[in-house]
Amino acid sequence: MDQHTPGVKPRQAVPESLQQLANLQSGIVSREQVLGHGVSRHVLGRLVDSGAWQPVARSLYSTLPVTPSWTGLAWGGLLLGRTGSRLGPRASGHLHGLVEEAPYPIDILVPADRVIRTPGPWQFQRESPGMRSVRTLGALSHLTVEDTVLDLSGQGPEAEVVGLITRAVSQRLTDPVRLRRALQARARQRHRELLADLLGDVAGGVESPIELRYLKEVERAHSLPRSNPQRSRLGLPYRSDVGYDAFQVLVELDGRRWHGGEQRFRDLDRDNRFAFVDWLTLRYGWYDLVTRPCIIAYQVAEVLIRRGWAGLPTRCSRCLGAPDLDLAG
Repeated sequence: MDQHTPGVKPRQAVPESLQQLANLQSGIVSREQVLGHGVSRHVLGRLVDSGAWQPVARSLYSTLPVTPSWTGLAWGGLLLGRTGSRLGPRASGHLHGLVEEAPYPIDILVPADRVIRTPGPWQFQRESPGMRSVRTLGALSHLTVEDTVLDLSGQGPEAEVVGLITRAVSQRLTDPVRLRRALQARARQRHRELLADLLGDVAGGVESPIELRYLKEVERAHSLPRSNPQRSRLGLPYRSDVGYDAFQVLVELDGRRWHGGEQRFRDLDRDNRFAFVDWLTLRYGWYDLVTRPCIIAYQVAEVLIRRGWAGLPTRCSRCLGAPDLDLAG
């Protein structure tokens, strides 16, 4: 039909179904999808030549008049990877909120028998079967939180593993049970022993890297009594980092270099409220834990002894030969 014939509705170059698909995929469509929705090669060429659509890679187009977003490029990588592809650990970590900056190049996992050499802002990696769960999440296919955490843990140094695990659990993206199950399902995993130990500590209530450092470098290294998990106490609207409940002693840990204003007054209010009911609060920062964990241990031990602890602290390898006076703080 002639689209100029009176009474006849003009024929749309882009069908509504294709436009909806493009919207779902952040403006990115593949040549296969375009032709599959009934758009001819001639019309496709006209859309590109006129500048209405922008080529992103071979057989990949942006239907938007702006530079594709990171999400759009991630869609493009999955379209290039075809069926069975999914975002890799760093891209998945960004979607889960575990990787702050959007990664470039965008890592894309593809089946092991597939090789993708399309140039662009992507890094295609062949995925061996059985290494990860076959589950994928979301329309923008990405890894489960558990596979993402384990993959990222295997890529970085030990120091980063602590923060990654505690962040994933404290943000309630997963829990130690599911992470441990995923770890056990893997035949190979870098930092496996560290992960297993760390998951045990996190299951016991550790919620941050600074708490873990206190647990290992201060409490365990010097044989202090086992502290109680982070929780609210006495009905007060505060969660304390470390608590020796039997002795009414709290240890608050601050991983930030400095804080003031409202947070400072909240800390003071918390300390005062516990003081009213005869609970003592000790406060230490990250610098303290890094530079003088032994002194901290002996300070905490002295307070615990005054509050009724019948034990004594032991010396770790770091303070084994230090004079008593040096440990008095």
